[in-house]
Amino acid sequence: MKMILVTGGAGYIGSHTVLSLLGHGYDVVVYDNLCNSSYECLRRVSLIAGRNFEFIEGDIRDTAKLSQVFDDFEISCVVHFAGLKSVSESIENPLKYYDFNVGGTNSLLSVMSKKGIRRLVFSSSATVYGEDAPVPCVESMPHGKMTNPYGRSKAMVEDILSDLAKSDEDWSITILRYFNPIGAHESGLIGEDPLGVPSNLMPYITQVAARRLPHLPILGNDYETSDGTCERDFIHVMDLAQGHVLAVAHEPKSGVDIFNLGTGKATSVMRMITEFERVTKVEIPTAIAEKRPGDLPQVWADITKAREVLGWEAKRSLGQMLQDAWRWQQKNPFGYRTEDSEKLDCS
Repeated sequence: MKMILVTGGAGYIGSHTVLSLLGHGYDVVVYDNLCNSSYECLRRVSLIAGRNFEFIEGDIRDTAKLSQVFDDFEISCVVHFAGLKSVSESIENPLKYYDFNVGGTNSLLSVMSKKGIRRLVFSSSATVYGEDAPVPCVESMPHGKMTNPYGRSKAMVEDILSDLAKSDEDWSITILRYFNPIGAHESGLIGEDPLGVPSNLMPYITQVAARRLPHLPILGNDYETSDGTCERDFIHVMDLAQGHVLAVAHEPKSGVDIFNLGTGKATSVMRMITEFERVTKVEIPTAIAEKRPGDLPQVWADITKAREVLGWEAKRSLGQMLQDAWRWQQKNPFGYRTEDSEKLDCS
């Protein structure tokens, strides 16, 4: 029986995608080193789905172990999430990010090529549009100027995939550029579990609401936007997961196809706060802080291509995103851990 290999399938977006794939009848193999994720997450995915799946603990850079996975299972397609994603950490330790995100992907592609598997769905990011990108972002736009190694690592992988497809017409590659995933599965059993102080807005809001953090810093309030705060395209993680399911089914004949996954609408930081307070009845203390270098005033997606080609668009409202994120936080005050302890170090 043919299976979908999901690298990094125990992570935030990966686990929700595994759940969606299982729900659509796919058989799945998850490959993850668990350095920034948890086996408990996978146990809960199986519980929600009512189905089992295969799990292999391994590093994406380990070509011998990857080769064994392809020998042991009849893989038809790879959905590739495995990598590191902290912007601040990438600035502090760029070599680590190029090793994991670029080197790890190169290892995966080498093994896939040797095993004759040339169907890939790649987890990319809207950061590849760069700091000078006009809005809305359209897939045909070139890579822009990026302010951190994380974004550059995603752009580098996209370039590698493009070169690979040009060199061998048997490759069929779909690149999905995410905007700002938030929320959690409606059960509250799986969700976003950041390491340390969150670097993303939504988990920061929920941890302030849970009184794990004293207040939410608003990074600048004098942008040229509706209320002076940054505006971003926030998308529910389950809508994002559904985009991957449709991307797996789409299977372009050859070459590279790129799709934005967002809502096509921008929401400001201040609106996120006021809407969260409205739907949860919990007050969020805030404090104005300095702007973060490289932050754009506005970023949102043009989702025309995803709608017309994949038949996909986001279904869930901002209110549902916030309610689901808060439910996850309430049910899991320390994420997948029983106390506020560190996860494994990725090295």
